Amino acid sequence: MPLQVAICDDEKKICSELEALLRKILVASNVKHEIDVFFSGENLCRKMESQAHYDLIFLDIEFAKAEINGVEVGKRIRDTYESHTVSIVYISWEEKYSMQLFKVRPLDFLIKPLDYEQVDQVVQTYLRLFRMETDDFVYRVRLELHRVKIKDIVFLESINRKLILHLAGGTKKVFYGTLKDVFSEQLQNANFLHTHVSYIVNYNYVTALTRNSVVLSTGKELPISRQKKDEVEEAYFAIMERRGVM
Repeated sequence: MPLQVAICDDEKKICSELEALLRKILVASNVKHEIDVFFSGENLCRKMESQAHYDLIFLDIEFAKAEINGVEVGKRIRDTYESHTVSIVYISWEEKYSMQLFKVRPLDFLIKPLDYEQVDQVVQTYLRLFRMETDDFVYRVRLELHRVKIKDIVFLESINRKLILHLAGGTKKVFYGTLKDVFSEQLQNANFLHTHVSYIVNYNYVTALTRNSVVLSTGKELPISRQKKDEVEEAYFAIMERRGVM
């Protein structure tokens, strides 16, 4: 299935240059792709309202003649359209917006003018994360092996020796095991946070982090144990730094 990419910027020259760079990089990476270009945040929003899906969006922050800016578009993508796994790369002429982007959880933040090296680096980061997050999480129920996509796991919960997979869409899967083993063997390198002896959380679904809890895009709030506060905070901000929002 082709990688679905969107570019959203009101500067047509930027759009044209970025589209050319992306096609060159993705062809060189042997990635099938489709690219849509939008010149306003409203047009991108209308497209997503019609159930369009994108894997990777390059989104300008400031639009000269628009009612909403890129930060608001990003919030709509996450909250209104509930698209929590799409990777958003913000682009801007200025760095001043980076602190406003935490809740949108962007993959990266690039400063214009864009060049091949900048764009290639973020694409390669995305492809590395994408391949990892589309890997299967494997678990056993009695003698049978079962699989779910890692990217679809919102969080895992441990109750006694039972582990409960809470998946996007509300589905739950139950199996036996330990969070410690699951985390170290399959999820530690896939942007998950081991927040508590009873919980492992997917960073992609975290909308807020406090010293005592994580808030998920579903509205659910899960505790962070006192012993894990520093570890979780360090891991959380390390992910944000890798994604260029710090």
